[in-house]
Parts: sequence; structure tokens; C-alpha cells
Amino acid sequence: MLAAERGAAANTLAAYRRDLEGAEEAIGDLVAADNAALASLGAAWAALAPSSLARKCSALRQFYGFLVDEGWRQDDPSPALPRPRARRPLPRLLSHAEVEALLQRAELEAAGDKSDAVRMLALLELLYGSGLRATELVSLPLSAVPRDAPFLTVTGKGGQQRMVPVSTRARHALSRWLALRSGEGRMLFPSTARQGHLTRIRLFQLLRALAARAGIDPEKVSPHVLRHAFATHLLEGGADLRVLQTLLGHADIATTQIYTHVDAARLVALVNARHPLAVRRAEG
Repeated sequence: MLAAERGAAANTLAAYRRDLEGAEEAIGDLVAADNAALASLGAAWAALAPSSLARKCSALRQFYGFLVDEGWRQDDPSPALPRPRARRPLPRLLSHAEVEALLQRAELEAAGDKSDAVRMLALLELLYGSGLRATELVSLPLSAVPRDAPFLTVTGKGGQQRMVPVSTRARHALSRWLALRSGEGRMLFPSTARQGHLTRIRLFQLLRALAARAGIDPEKVSPHVLRHAFATHLLEGGADLRVLQTLLGHADIATTQIYTHVDAARLVALVNARHPLAVRRAEG
């Protein structure tokens, strides 16, 4: 149902499967489980982070909703599940200086036109310059590379497509990579070790190794942290929240609003400069 009716991505399907299998290991047959069995999951999952517990409970609620819709159960026991109040964590951030150090190191290493170094530069430019998710980036087909228009066609969560801008720097890095790229596959970043494309894990490893060479704590850096940096730095530069939502591919603007916390000083300055009362005081 998730795949056919909701168009859920492979990673989402795998996560739901893990959560349901884990629950079944804890309490037995999920289809026959009663309220008491589901309530016992609170103790079984007591050591989990609130966000992990919330995700597992969400998977089970949707599972029992499906069973009721399909007539496999007459009752829905999911209200007995624990209800954690998970707060959305604030994104880890990289400063402008840290991102610049990453870019400078990548550019220095790519100066010799070595294939791996030029690929790393192209990956970095797209992560920070276009705000792509790791999966979106590594699974880009060659056909997504812009010809005339400076945009990439990206397939995001749930198979939703969007257009994201590609900076002049990123287009130049892509051109260099395409000139060195080997293989006849259809993927922009093919894997050198197996069929298909570069994996998210390998991208994570490459990025952390680059951070170490750039003198940045590798623990601070990941593909998603660079996506956060893209969003945060755009917001600091005056980007509209709705535009940012579109660029990031967020279905709900509430997800995008997490970035507003990092720019409180700019927001205060904006109110002081643009609010009618502030303008009247200045004129007076």
C-alpha cells in the first residue's frame, strides 16, 4: 500500500519494515496483538530516543489503520501505544568559514584533475549549492544534468520531482567531472566498486575524510549538515521561507521553519527596520 498508493521511497519502505519487524520481535504476531501488548512496547522501547520511539509508533498506527481499512481487524489497538512528545532537534550547523574551508580544500585537491578529487568537488558544490538530500544526489541520472537552463531535475521523497537551481560554480564542477567520468552507465556518479551509483554511506565517508583534511572536526560534517548549511545561509541572506520550502522539497512548511531559529538576530533587525511603528519613530 505504501509503495502503490503513497509512492513511498525505497528507504521509507525499508524503515517501516524494520520498525514493524522490531515490534513483532517484542510482542509477537502484530495482527493479533491487543491493547495490553501494544502498551508493553513502552517498556520494551524505553531506551530509545523520543524521535525514534515516535517513528516506530507512527509506523504501527499506520499499520493498524491499514488492517482496519482492509477488514482484517474490527478494532484499532494503536491508541494504547506510548505517545512520546518528541521535539524536533535543531539542525547541526556549519559556519560560513567552515564551508569555505571545505570548498577551498576540495578545489585545491581537484586542481590536478584527478577523477576522484573532481568528483568530490562536484558532490560538495551540489550538496551546499543546491541543498540536495544525500539520496537525491547520489541517485542523479545523467539526464538530470542541465544543458541550457541552470536547473537540475531532482526526484525527492515519495517520487516527487522538483527543479533546483545549479550555481555557476557547480555547473563548472559538473562539466569537469563529466569530462573525466568513466563508464557507460546512466548514473551521474556511478559506483567504482559495484553496479549502480555511489552509495549514501560512501558519500558520507568521503565527506568526513575531506573535512579532516580541511582541519574541520569530521563529527560536525555530513551530507545533511551541508543541506542545513544551504538552507540556513540562504535564510541569512534574505531568502523567503516559501522559496526555501520549494528548494528543499519539504511537503510541509513547518519542516522548513526549523531554520528560522538560527537567524534570530536578522529577524529582530528586520522588525526594527520595517515595522510601521519603527518607521514612525525614525521619522519623528
